Amino acid sequence: MPLNLADYLPIVFFLAIAGAMGAGFIIAAWVAAPKAPDKEKLSAYECGFNAFDDARMKFDVRFYLVSILFIIFDLEVAFLFPWALALDDLGPFGFWSMTAFLGVLTVGFIYEWKKGALEWE
Repeated sequence: MPLNLADYLPIVFFLAIAGAMGAGFIIAAWVAAPKAPDKEKLSAYECGFNAFDDARMKFDVRFYLVSILFIIFDLEVAFLFPWALALDDLGPFGFWSMTAFLGVLTVGFIYEWKKGALEWE
């Protein structure tokens, strides 16, 4: 089967439109956004401590735990998309394989929940 470059034309159009929109939004934000920095805007944001404190200070391990849990369940969703698209070709074996995968992740999620890993004190 010869390679037909015309088959890739929609992808090229999609990438061109996405790039133009991305650049347009960045330029629009740079031109139209108000620029009035104050002490509150320049302070530490959602990290729990100031950025330039002592590097040897104690850091709460819950930040790491929540981020690792987010990555695990984010990857779960990333595996669901190609599986959903190929489900007709995979048949019952593919369905039950993904059901087992989701079951293992659900058990892990319940375990973390019961251990209090998602509690924020």
